[in-house]
Amino acid sequence: MPEFSVKDFEGREVSSAGLRGKVVLIDFWATWCQPCKKEMPGYQKLLDRYGSRGFAVIGFKFDTMMDMEDPLTFAKKIGVRYPLAVAADDLKQKLGGIEGLPTTMLYDRQGILRKKVIGFEYTNVIESELKPLL
Repeated sequence: MPEFSVKDFEGREVSSAGLRGKVVLIDFWATWCQPCKKEMPGYQKLLDRYGSRGFAVIGFKFDTMMDMEDPLTFAKKIGVRYPLAVAADDLKQKLGGIEGLPTTMLYDRQGILRKKVIGFEYTNVIESELKPLL
């Protein structure tokens, strides 16, 4: 996983160093993205279920002018409590570029990318990829 350090929308620092040794799901989303709204609560459920086993989730907002809704209000509305932040363009490039939304990346404990999905994916499919990594 590329090195990064960002402040989430609540002012907390989230960094790749702080996630070292964990299985990490990175999700790129936007408030206007309907598939994102369907996917993100499922990721929260996975975090609730597997967080104690070394699983972490971070959501990176795809920063566009079309995105007028407050991200914290949006997250509360859909029941998401994991860290949400904006990814700068250089981080998007380090992560291999973002070709569409949602984009989901699953990294193992060694920081190796194990799955990348562009577009909606069912939570149970992600869970089946996640479980062997825990």
